Amino acid sequence: MASASRILLVAFLLATASTMAAAQKAAPAPAKAKAAPAAPVADAPGAATADGKPPPTDPIAILKKAGGFNTFCDLLEQSRVDTQLKAQLTDSYNGLTIFAPTDAAFDALKAGTLNGLSNQDQIQMMLYCVLPRFYSLSMLGTIKDKVNTQASGHSGPYKYSIKPSGNNVNVSTGVKGNNMLLNSVVSKDFPLSIYSVDKVPLPYELFGPQPPTPAPAPAPAPAPAKSKKKKKKAADIAEEPTSDDDTTSDENKNAASSLTGRWVAALGVLAAAVLGGAF
Repeated sequence: MASASRILLVAFLLATASTMAAAQKAAPAPAKAKAAPAAPVADAPGAATADGKPPPTDPIAILKKAGGFNTFCDLLEQSRVDTQLKAQLTDSYNGLTIFAPTDAAFDALKAGTLNGLSNQDQIQMMLYCVLPRFYSLSMLGTIKDKVNTQASGHSGPYKYSIKPSGNNVNVSTGVKGNNMLLNSVVSKDFPLSIYSVDKVPLPYELFGPQPPTPAPAPAPAPAPAKSKKKKKKAADIAEEPTSDDDTTSDENKNAASSLTGRWVAALGVLAAAVLGGAF
């Protein structure tokens, strides 16, 4: 009886296991969980934005994408001013404004204009094209005084005179004929605004009238040698001419001497005669 119960229990367990296995095979496989979307990677410094525009902290990339500013970009890179501008745009809360001369503006310069500049002067000229804060076109139109540049620091030279001109803005350096209108907006996204100009901004301090060079003082006349003076005096004494009065005086002296000699001779004869009579 016990054996039969055990056999029935084993048979029941085997049937239950077989039913569960069949059910598992028939059940659909669970769907795989979808992978979570990757978190967006922050743009690296200098990388293009999502729409392909250069970042507003890279003036060289902005100018090269716009085209027509190759000479200006080369000068910014050669003088390393571009590195300074990038650093300022990354850390500054004021932003920057650039007056960018076109390639045509550089081509219009008189031959040799830039050749005489030292390395420091070239750096100053590039910094002169940059204002130390962000200006929209409307903000520039409200300026009524001279404006500092990156070359002038807080209160130094190298300034612009900026005045409204209709719907545009006139920028003057003070050098004769070197004033320009802001032709077009190349960049207007804070922290950097860039305006195209049709002339190369020439700082008055480098290209304005220079004061005349003072004439050298005349060389002092050489002092006469002392030995020559002595010789001249000696010569003057030795060669002193004899006047006519001196000649006459000599003749009178000779005549007086002759007369005196005659008197002496006569007195001698007379004395001899007297002495002869006495003896």
